[in-house]
Amino acid sequence: MKKVAVIEGGYSSEKSVSIKSAKTVFDNLDRTKFDPTRVLIDENEWTAYDADGRYTIDKNDFSFNKNDTKHNFEYAFIVIHGTPGEDGKLQGYFDMIGIPYNTSSAAITSLTFQKFHCNQLLKNFGVNVAEAVLIKSDDEINEEEILNKVGLPCFVKPTDGGSSFGVTKVKAEEELNNAIKSAFKHGSEVIVEANIEGREVTNGVYRDNKGIKVLPITEIISENEFFDYEAKYKGQSNEVTPANLDNKMTSKIKGLTHHIYNILGMKGIVRMDYIINKDGIPFLIEINSVPGMSKESIVPQMAKFCNFDLQSIFQ
Repeated sequence: MKKVAVIEGGYSSEKSVSIKSAKTVFDNLDRTKFDPTRVLIDENEWTAYDADGRYTIDKNDFSFNKNDTKHNFEYAFIVIHGTPGEDGKLQGYFDMIGIPYNTSSAAITSLTFQKFHCNQLLKNFGVNVAEAVLIKSDDEINEEEILNKVGLPCFVKPTDGGSSFGVTKVKAEEELNNAIKSAFKHGSEVIVEANIEGREVTNGVYRDNKGIKVLPITEIISENEFFDYEAKYKGQSNEVTPANLDNKMTSKIKGLTHHIYNILGMKGIVRMDYIINKDGIPFLIEINSVPGMSKESIVPQMAKFCNFDLQSIFQ
């Protein structure tokens, strides 16, 4: 059996979500093929753990010692949302020490994590994205210039965050500065993005040995102003799978998901978020290269509708 590290934690606000997701993965890995061990990586420790105890990871080769026996991993299943699991850092580390992993490459996860840069690249491939302005920490902020480009209302978010931490919907110019400050608490750069009125949908996709498989589309109907943390993880949203879309729109979104996944040469389970505007045009909002896998998360709901057991996806 292949010895698999199921890696959870991270250095961001999404740590608690990651730990829930990792439990789902750990519980659903096929025990006839895999021998999984949970591994926590955060600011304080790199630790493998099981029912018997906790064991410090040797970062030189990602091994640990238990009962005076060295244990090496043959595969890394990264379930860290945010840094260092979704921004290419862990992928680069595993490339250097020669351990294969479940996600896209270091270069691609780094790109998709930087929402602004990723969307600007995909724009060149005909993908519709919202107008946006990128702000770096040392930039002088000109509210009037920003709002002339994106309009009101708009969204302010960290370019490299997730789970909607640090995201604010800004409705008036005087709210913009505080929203930017809030976003900088959760990321190194900030994006101010035009608001697109419409229906919010999301689409999962993964690759197996037969090719790219696109999952059903889910529509997100939030009780809040947007799909924020409370809507995602505290039940303050209605998630409809499959989304109530006509065949033409369903095919358009699934085709777009397949197209983007293929353009970027992605691997692993990915979720892409869209807004369908009032003219029926889907706009890509962002790509989640390590989407949530907890019981509240959307990809497991998509798999359930298809009668896919998670064991078959976590290969």
